[in-house]
Order: sequence, then structure tokens, then C-alpha cells
Amino acid sequence: MSAEFDPDAALMLRVKQGDTAAFAELVDKYKRPVINVVYRMIRDLSEAEDIAQNVFVQVYKSADRYKVASKFSTWLFTIARNLCLNEIRRRSRHPTDSMDATPADPDERSAQQYEDKRNPLASESILQSELAQKIEDAISELPDNQRLALLLCKQDELSYEEIAKVLNCSLSATKSLIHRGRETLKEKLKPYLRTGVWEDPS
Repeated sequence: MSAEFDPDAALMLRVKQGDTAAFAELVDKYKRPVINVVYRMIRDLSEAEDIAQNVFVQVYKSADRYKVASKFSTWLFTIARNLCLNEIRRRSRHPTDSMDATPADPDERSAQQYEDKRNPLASESILQSELAQKIEDAISELPDNQRLALLLCKQDELSYEEIAKVLNCSLSATKSLIHRGRETLKEKLKPYLRTGVWEDPS
């Protein structure tokens, strides 16, 4: 991989030379994708923002050792993966810290559950919101590697080969993780997708 073909790697080489504007450009481009992946791995927005910040701190601290061995995004998400897994391991040792983030205000929680009678599209909007939540819940129940593989697959920057590098496994194993994850999601969401109304399979 050459910096000539990866503009982000070229930016990182400028960071290596002390160009803080180049670093700000990388943060601006990747902050939201990194937060999204981390949040959907650990389901805690505040912690996801902290981890994302640590990802970019590591990027900056590693600038003097940076070499263009792969796409910048592959290297970046590898750092994010490692920090995510560290946090997941920490939470497994301290399960009381593992509660999913929920709105602190009970009015905020309940306000999401009522239909606006004045808006004829409200019920459709609520239905879509419920489906999105079911998808998020189903993703959160996947094994860590399957979940991360699927989330990285949604990143336009990353090919299967690059996802394999992030996951530190073979290309065939990566494809298998993504396939199994998708099949599991389809199975979990089948009751909802069949009728348009969620039916508890139990």
C-alpha cells in the first residue's frame, strides 16, 4: 500500500512530520465512524466517546513510528478493535460496569413510546424506530468477533481483506464470521420482518 493511493496515509505521513492540521483532518473524517463502531460494540455512548478519544491519542502518539503498511483506516480500526476488546474484558471482570446506556430521564424514555396522533406518519416512524432497536439488540447479542466483523463490513473504507487484518484472522474466517453474523440476525429478526409487527418467538 502506497500513500500515493491512500490520501489518509498521506495525511498521516504529514502528521508524522508534525502537521497538526493533517491530524485534525483525520480526526474530523473518522471520529464519527470510530464512535459508531465502538458504541455498537460496548453499548455505552459516554464510554464510546472516551475510547474513540483514546484511539486518536494513540494514533497521534504513534505518529513517529507510522509506516504505510496498509490503508490508514485498517490501522485505525485495528487500534479501535484492541481498545474495544480491552474494555469488554474489563467489563467481564467487573460486570456491574456493563449496564447498557439508557436515557437518564424517565420522561425521555417514555416519550419515545407514545404515538403523535397529529402526525399520520408517526406510527410508521415508531415502527421503523422499533425495528432499528430490534436490529441493534440483535447485533449486541452476537459474539464479539461476529459483531465487530459485521460493523466493520458497513464501513465503506474497508474491504474483506482489510477487515481480516483488523480482526487478525484469515480472509476465509472473516467471511465466515460475517456470513454467520448475517444469518443469525436474519433468524432473530424473522418474526418482525415476516409480519411487520414484532412477535416474540417465545
